[in-house]
Amino acid sequence: MSLKTIMQTYCNSIYRIIITSALVVLTGSCSYDDVEKKAKSSTLVYCSEGSPDSFDPHTVTFGTAFDASARQIYNRLVEFAPGTVELTPSLAERWTINSTGTQYTFFLRKDVQFQSNELFTPTRNLNADDVLFSFARQSDPEHSYHRVGKRDFSYFNFQGLHSLIKDVVKINSHTVQFKLTRPYSPFLSVLAMEFTSIMSAEYAEFLASVDKKTLINQKPIGTGPFRLVRYQADAYIRYARHNNYWKGAESIENLVFAITPDPSLRFARVTAGECDVMSNPLPIHLQALREQSHLKILSQRGLNIAYWSFNTRKPPLDNPLVRQALNHAVNRQAILDAVYYGSAELAVNPIPPDMWSYDKSIEKYEYNPQLARNLLYRAGYPQGFSIDIWAFPEQRSYNPDATKTAELIQQDLRQIGVNAKIITYEVGAFLQKVKAGEHQTAIQGWIADNGDPDNFFASLLSCDATIPGQNSAFWCNEEFDAIIKDAQKISDQQHRAKLYQRAQEIFKEQAPWLTIAHTKQNLIVNERVHNLLLSPSGGIFFSGVMLENTEQVEQSND
Repeated sequence: MSLKTIMQTYCNSIYRIIITSALVVLTGSCSYDDVEKKAKSSTLVYCSEGSPDSFDPHTVTFGTAFDASARQIYNRLVEFAPGTVELTPSLAERWTINSTGTQYTFFLRKDVQFQSNELFTPTRNLNADDVLFSFARQSDPEHSYHRVGKRDFSYFNFQGLHSLIKDVVKINSHTVQFKLTRPYSPFLSVLAMEFTSIMSAEYAEFLASVDKKTLINQKPIGTGPFRLVRYQADAYIRYARHNNYWKGAESIENLVFAITPDPSLRFARVTAGECDVMSNPLPIHLQALREQSHLKILSQRGLNIAYWSFNTRKPPLDNPLVRQALNHAVNRQAILDAVYYGSAELAVNPIPPDMWSYDKSIEKYEYNPQLARNLLYRAGYPQGFSIDIWAFPEQRSYNPDATKTAELIQQDLRQIGVNAKIITYEVGAFLQKVKAGEHQTAIQGWIADNGDPDNFFASLLSCDATIPGQNSAFWCNEEFDAIIKDAQKISDQQHRAKLYQRAQEIFKEQAPWLTIAHTKQNLIVNERVHNLLLSPSGGIFFSGVMLENTEQVEQSND
């Protein structure tokens, strides 16, 4: 398909609707030259999978909302280098750590300008007050912005910063110091996470003065590469480049998120040329791309896991022999073949193979129904038992079809006398009920927030994580917990790795989960898009992305 044919398709497509409302009102007929001039050469359209519930990165919890807010509009003190989990300076140009690991001093850049919108134009650059505001509103229940919009600060609390950070002190206008209650080796990695985005204290003061505090959730002002222009729920998000971005203005002038929850429709739009980038393609879509010469697949192993968790507070799942039996009863390779179509690898440990401290010596649970029956006999369940399998129907990159996975597990369990009932809820209700411990078993997944193994071990398997229910197995093993807490206090990575390897051995023996898969991250991208890098921890960043000259692309396609 030539670029001209593709562009003509835009005239009756969502692309033209978005671009017309976003950039120009096209007069007369929709000509190729008009669209090329006004939109195509400077606008990237991303077919995203959902609407954000807010543009406040401090309160959101879903990847679609982080993509729409933190990853385009905001910056943090430190960041991960593009395409890696290597920590690099961002709003803080450097930092120091005291000898006990309890004080982190950050030295801020002095040339960082905030964005503006139709309500507000900043009068100053970034300074220490903005850092203090961004952390105080999350930590202090009495802060004037703590309950704005009646939202909570899930990530701040979940990462334990409410008890870890003793104080944030302004040393001078461009120096801030974090005082911690204890050494915590993953601290810098946590500060690179999206929920630590730095907001404008001046903007917050302005909104308070005009009695419009809630607009901090809806009309964000950040220091990042793109500024929000307009949002229409369930339709599109429109951004323009931040011309005073401290790293330099982006080559992309306009960025559009075409919100398309249905993966098949996203695929149709990207193949028709309506979108330049498609998120979360299904495995079947990747197989169908052979005839699409103008498209390419970006793919890499992600820091993620899909797993089937067992609520160890509910018999018979409180018995390790039963959990081991379930691990041997399920043909996980069949799940990989039928659900992932070769786009994932079998998961053995609770952390992915590309994460440091991964223990390659641990052997996987083999598919062995007879051994599973023997283990059930030893556990006192020779006739089997009945359980439920909870799943939610929405697609996730780590599990493209949880319901189908549940059905395959259900079939395998019949062979060992275990009758399983599949229960489904939409994702919001599912997560709420699982955190409350209402389930017996649940098919879930996790994408790393950062590159530290603690983000898996402490977040998903610690005793502390049973309190908010993030540890959906409600498994609390004293030895395992002591090991991961010791690892948090040590700065030497080699020493920490040895502790985490022992933790993996305990996990294997106790089997609070059945580990299913580590999936590849995939994007479908038009060939005119360059420098788009996948993030190992998930999400999409458009800073640094370039669009090839449209005339060159057309000549190459004709």
